[in-house]
Amino acid sequence: MRVIIADDSVLLREGLARILVEARIEVTGMVGDAEALERVVERDPPDAAVIDIRMPPTFTHEGAQAATRLRERHPALGILLLSQSLETRYVAALAQAHPEGFGYLLKDRVAGVSTLVDALHQLVAGGTVLDPTVVSYLLGHATTRTRYLTLTNREREVVELMAQGRSNGAIGRQLFLTPKTVEGHIASIFTKLDLHNEPDDNRRVLAVLGWLEAG
Repeated sequence: MRVIIADDSVLLREGLARILVEARIEVTGMVGDAEALERVVERDPPDAAVIDIRMPPTFTHEGAQAATRLRERHPALGILLLSQSLETRYVAALAQAHPEGFGYLLKDRVAGVSTLVDALHQLVAGGTVLDPTVVSYLLGHATTRTRYLTLTNREREVVELMAQGRSNGAIGRQLFLTPKTVEGHIASIFTKLDLHNEPDDNRRVLAVLGWLEAG
């Protein structure tokens, strides 16, 4: 197996390379930014690429963006994204569009040699490797979206106005509803979203936060 490592940290690159070499995996290159990664892959395509999501110059999503472009040009290339913390903006899209040969792990998960090596073998074989934390998040996100799909069009309008900070009275005036009707819609929203009347929770805020997440 031939692998390229892309991470702005020299220490991490060297550490990962040492782990892979000891596992008899050839490291074809070590780069510190997304542009260099794409150049090296185009020149000498490996079997897989280990890519840090955040790399120079802005340290936001250069690695994930490069991974997206590489998958478009090299569908068979195994992609293993690494991150210091949970980031799902590009992960969900990549996992849905090209689940074969795609993986995402938090960096503290690859401290063990077997975790990294096993993940790469699975990716090259066409499998998918996702950190348990990511799986939990994506499942929770899907559940939230499913619940919001049960809302009627009117209930969605009410939640949207709630997200804008409108009071029940303002919602009623804008939608030409009586106060009692607005209260009924909000009660129905709480029920469908499984938001119980707990003393330490503000159901109105939780409903809005869920709507923003599902949107």
